[in-house]
Amino acid sequence: MEVKSFCEKKNICNYPNKIKKRLIISKLFIIFSRKEFDEKFLNEKIFSICGRVFRKRVMGKASFLELRDFSGNIQLYLSSYVLQSYYEIMYNLNLGDLIHVEGKLFRTHSGEISIKVLFFNVLSKNFKSFPDKWEGLVDKELCYRYRYLDLMVNDESKKKFIIRSKILYLIRQFFYKRDYLEVETPIMQSIIGGADAKPFETYHNYLGNKLYLRVSPELYLKRLIVGGFEKVFEIGKSFRNEGISVKHNPEFTMIEFYQAYSNYKDLILLTQNLFKYVAFSLTGKLFIEYNNFLIDFSKKFDQISFFDSIVKYSGISLKDLNDFNFLIVFFKEKNIDFDEKFSISDFHVKLFDVFVEKNLFFPTFILYYPIEISPLARCKDDSSLLVERFELYICGKEIANGFSELNDPTDQSNRFLKQLALNDDVNLKYDADYINSLMYGLPPTAGEGIGIDRLVMLFTNSLSIKDVLFFPLMRHK
Repeated sequence: MEVKSFCEKKNICNYPNKIKKRLIISKLFIIFSRKEFDEKFLNEKIFSICGRVFRKRVMGKASFLELRDFSGNIQLYLSSYVLQSYYEIMYNLNLGDLIHVEGKLFRTHSGEISIKVLFFNVLSKNFKSFPDKWEGLVDKELCYRYRYLDLMVNDESKKKFIIRSKILYLIRQFFYKRDYLEVETPIMQSIIGGADAKPFETYHNYLGNKLYLRVSPELYLKRLIVGGFEKVFEIGKSFRNEGISVKHNPEFTMIEFYQAYSNYKDLILLTQNLFKYVAFSLTGKLFIEYNNFLIDFSKKFDQISFFDSIVKYSGISLKDLNDFNFLIVFFKEKNIDFDEKFSISDFHVKLFDVFVEKNLFFPTFILYYPIEISPLARCKDDSSLLVERFELYICGKEIANGFSELNDPTDQSNRFLKQLALNDDVNLKYDADYINSLMYGLPPTAGEGIGIDRLVMLFTNSLSIKDVLFFPLMRHK
């Protein structure tokens, strides 16, 4: 390679990997604050650090560099009187180079804590144009496509992903404290189940079977409840071969959790406590700011039924909501797209999407969905048309979906069969094994799924899901 031959010719980087034990940069400031007045210590102690060069200021026989690692940055002072190869170093050094230095801590005349470099070695060269330190990488598409570059120069991006990691830790901690067992279920599945979504298809050569990347782990998790695990959760990837938007990525992370001997009301309380726990653990407060709005998790979340929310925000009466002909006329008058095959429930969902969702900025549980769009949920005791289901909306986004689980095998079987009869997708199949598991008895159970990516969007004040995914799916250049 040209790059390698250039390095060898110049003798500036042989890509070494034997590095003396190093300190992270942030640790140096702690040490200096404790030892600043210990002249003997500062004169004798040699520190070893590594990082990437972000600024270079050459002043003849002396130069200053800014070195940055994951923990922070520090100024380096290089002098021709100390370093024999000083001029060669400064001539060949590029912004973005990864280096290892050893030296002594001191404070400059301007008061900046710095390292006086006694030893200098290039670990890896940067041969590309490096973004401006002050402006960073501002083009969003470049940030998404070249995340490694974005993370190098944009501290805000790095902070978001650190917060994402902390949120995952806190969620696990929350469920561990409540005696949940973390489990893993298949990502490749032979039958599509758990959500009404288009899957990605693959093929197993050895078995000769078509398989699907899961759209949800739900049916496997409920099998575990049948098997005797009373509280389970799984954090993992699910996949839906559908659109991409500021709220949607085909590959996404979610947590699903199931609790035996419980119903949807238990999960509503649990969900509010989870958000309080994450908010307080992250920020020390029970509120966050999102898009210039204050989201308060200390208050009880609002609740409104699915149909009442449509009446409230669309202006359509409850009577007219059940009038098929009225809805067709209404949609045409409002220029709202709809399919000729729409059922009345499809109209209701569309009305919710158009009129309601954008108004649900503060935490709100939408309750009691139609049975037609909730084939896995238990019906209300006082209605055969509505189910004990909720969705949580915050800042106009669906964050969670939960319900009391249907555990009647006959009812579930009939719903599966009805689903198949109404759907012309040849990939949909009757899940006989899941029905078989219910025949052994699923205890009264409640289950819920929460989108991790959207949750991270909330806690990092991010307006696009791509801002909280390391490598979002992008169109080919």
